Amino acid sequence: MNLTSITQIPGIYAANYTNEKAATGCTVIICPEGATGGVDVRGGAPATRETDLLRPEETVDVLHSIVLSGGSAYGLECMSGVANELEKRGIGLNVGVGIVPIVSGACIFDLACGNPSIRPTLTNGVAAVAEALDNNSCLQRGNVGAGTGATVGKLAGPSRAMKGGLGENIQVSGNLICGAVAAVNACGDIVDPVTNMPVAGVLDERNPSCIASTTDLLVTMAAQMPLSRTNTTISCVVTNAKLTKAQATKVAQMSADAYAHAIRPTHTTNDGDTIFVMATGQVEVSVDVCGALATKALEQAIVDAVTQAKTAYGFTAACDLKERART
Repeated sequence: MNLTSITQIPGIYAANYTNEKAATGCTVIICPEGATGGVDVRGGAPATRETDLLRPEETVDVLHSIVLSGGSAYGLECMSGVANELEKRGIGLNVGVGIVPIVSGACIFDLACGNPSIRPTLTNGVAAVAEALDNNSCLQRGNVGAGTGATVGKLAGPSRAMKGGLGENIQVSGNLICGAVAAVNACGDIVDPVTNMPVAGVLDERNPSCIASTTDLLVTMAAQMPLSRTNTTISCVVTNAKLTKAQATKVAQMSADAYAHAIRPTHTTNDGDTIFVMATGQVEVSVDVCGALATKALEQAIVDAVTQAKTAYGFTAACDLKERART
């Protein structure tokens, strides 16, 4: 199978709402028939919706949509728009007197990139659902959706940060498919785990065409952390594996290794790192195999986010960086 987008996984729909002028947006991933969900939250400053519901001991065992959004905590509003539109389309959990779509999600802090007074809204969530279900096209990447106002390498302030974005990758092993979508807005640097070379991050103060090391800076600065709580990488792993909630949670936990492999440093007190899992249940597979393949997909989705990004809002993108070697 030669797959390029999670929308090619049977039963999965996805789309973005993008506000280029305000540098914000949201990304919706929908499974109308319902998927099994899991989540792993490791960052110190998350902005999330319905993560407790995904815990293995809770009774609801179906998930209809994951929303990745900009707007910091304000962006949670667009998720209610997603739920409202799914209800209108008859998608949700039957509770006897009606249906309730189960919508989980998380937000990144992009308020400092564009217009901080404009954030993803109810109507933006509705628009993203309509785009996903009515057009059923491949997901766009780069400066779109939740990645529109994303930046990386921000430890030394915005003048030395680079452009982040929305990335995607699909990995296949036999009949098993694991896809990942990531909105990369990390405090740290993005490193290709295959080559171990930096792709984007904090620019060198003396030579802005080169990438310095956020980890080295963090140690040198002795915990002087500007831009407090303004960083987060949020992701969704989509797989056709048959998983229980506990198994989906384990896959999410295993997938968090992708952050450690591709983002340095990661899971800081100023990141709200969150990973969701949606399992559609078509393929019987080992949890360990699924977790390993999902980790590989998420690693590449993180790298894809910064390689697909374009220079915008005063932030240089990796595609325009003349040199990528460490100084």
